[in-house]
Amino acid sequence: MNLKKMFKTAPLPFQGQKRRFAGGYALALSELNAKQEIKVIVDLFGGSGLLAHIAKSVVPEAKVVYNDYDNYSQRLHNIDKTNRLLADIRSILIDEPKDIKVDGNAKSKILDRVQLEDKQGYVDYITLSASLLFSAKYALTLEEFSKEHFYNRVKASAYDFDPDEYLDGLDVVRMDYKELYRQYKDVPGVVFVVDPPYLSTDTSTYNSDKYWKLRDYLDVLNVLVDTNYIFFTSNKSSLVELCEWLDDNKKFCNPFARSVLNTQNVTLNKDAKYTDMMLYRFLKE
Repeated sequence: MNLKKMFKTAPLPFQGQKRRFAGGYALALSELNAKQEIKVIVDLFGGSGLLAHIAKSVVPEAKVVYNDYDNYSQRLHNIDKTNRLLADIRSILIDEPKDIKVDGNAKSKILDRVQLEDKQGYVDYITLSASLLFSAKYALTLEEFSKEHFYNRVKASAYDFDPDEYLDGLDVVRMDYKELYRQYKDVPGVVFVVDPPYLSTDTSTYNSDKYWKLRDYLDVLNVLVDTNYIFFTSNKSSLVELCEWLDDNKKFCNPFARSVLNTQNVTLNKDAKYTDMMLYRFLKE
């Protein structure tokens, strides 16, 4: 099965989506599949679903499991409501200059409109934040949203995509990544896509039941041992350096040994920059 269109960026805003790695990730999958046929691809931390979507496009014959733990698909399927809300906000801001702070009557009207939508049951606050808050700032509730400064950053046109096309062919699940890993760890030809929330970066928009602590992050290393994987991290975590040190001291088998490294520089704003990292490896059977 081939998708009619391969998205190279997630249709709706998502903190930490891997659009800058779309090309490198697709090439890594092709390279791994050429070495040995990939039967199953499991995206343990599915996020926006972009990595799962690309995987299905590049290896269409493989089963691709998208762990939609953050319930991104709900945002996709409510795009009509989001577009209507943004259209009304666009009308409110019609005389406001772009990228300039919104105050007074215009902000009050926006909040009234959002509150009405909130009472009716659904608001995509992440997309709304990307439209009205300062770059890389997000609010997840009406209360949080109302406390922020607004800027006219609303897209000139509606979001135009087909949710079913984006999710086509994916097995969508919602579960703890450890449980999902256990289900597939012994399946022949499986590759795990591992993109956990980064340490030392803002993870406020992730649907997490607890604070993501160092121990939680290190627990992810268990899914890299003796498996085929594509793993994402950043230089802020120092995780690769930690594993190299443990390996040098003969106390730990470095799971990143013989992996291929790809990096991308990311700028959130003038004060916030970091380096994204992708490592991949395919074991010979």
